[in-house]
Amino acid sequence: MFLHIGGDVVVLKKDIIAIIDSETGLAGAATKEFLKTCQAEGFFRNINSDEKVKAYVITDREIYLSPISAFTLLKRS
Repeated sequence: MFLHIGGDVVVLKKDIIAIIDSETGLAGAATKEFLKTCQAEGFFRNINSDEKVKAYVITDREIYLSPISAFTLLKRS
């Protein structure tokens, strides 16, 4: 099964490791450091740069910056 995470992007549900809310999920220092390192190493894929990032969808290969809220993505899955 696939999950539509914004734009024209779909990912396999089995490849999703975590979905993190962009506001509340960044409260922890470890999460911030992890995402900062991933960005520096080029793992980020911004789905739509015109819209605000509402969720980080972490897969086994990339981290997608989704304009769809984490709550909505979780309801879809």
